Amino acid sequence: MIGKFRLGDEIFYGEIDNGRIYPKGDIHIGIFELSELRVLPPASPSKIVCVGLNYLDHARELSMEIPENPVLFLKPPSSVIGHEDKIIYPASSSRIDYEAELAVVIGKRCKNISASKAEDVIAGYTCFNDVTARDLQQKDGQWTRAKSFDTFAAFGPYLASPEELDIKDAKIACRVNGEIKQESSTSNLIFDIPYLIEFISEIMTLEVGDIITTGTPSGIGELQRMDTVEVEIQGIGILRNEVL
Repeated sequence: MIGKFRLGDEIFYGEIDNGRIYPKGDIHIGIFELSELRVLPPASPSKIVCVGLNYLDHARELSMEIPENPVLFLKPPSSVIGHEDKIIYPASSSRIDYEAELAVVIGKRCKNISASKAEDVIAGYTCFNDVTARDLQQKDGQWTRAKSFDTFAAFGPYLASPEELDIKDAKIACRVNGEIKQESSTSNLIFDIPYLIEFISEIMTLEVGDIITTGTPSGIGELQRMDTVEVEIQGIGILRNEVL
């Protein structure tokens, strides 16, 4: 498991082992306890490519037909926050929702990658909360404004390598103030990750650090100010954010 951390003015990647952080690369600043460091988002995407309606249970929840192709939308890099950062409730919205998702982080610049080669371009996986202004989504009829507010792309805390995670059947859950709201498995994905990488890379070049989010399971719902929302994915950990 790899994380990105800040210590004063120093930013570095490190391996996590039993609550201790071992800096990677040419950084020689010692070994740290996790409590000594600020956890940063584990990637710096040029774009966040999101997939809508990609869980069978979510499609059934909404009584919607299974899509023939992935439904894509984008979130801007300006919406990114990390573990323990605050989600800011925008003044122009009267309802924001949580959406727990598994995110794929791209590790190699790529274009037109076949599904059979998709794993070669994956740096790892992380937890993602696709925060959404639901009232604005319904009002606008398209999703850009509702999905793009600052702080609406929370992801982390760490990056699990493809070898560390059974991506075909990883449990995914969302809790609000400790109460389980979403609970499913990546086995319920309609379009699997290799197919998504093939489909998306045919459209656009994927850069190192770009993120593909893979959709949310059933149980989406509302967040209130002062709520604490957690996204947990088996093999990765818990992404935690408070709403202000």
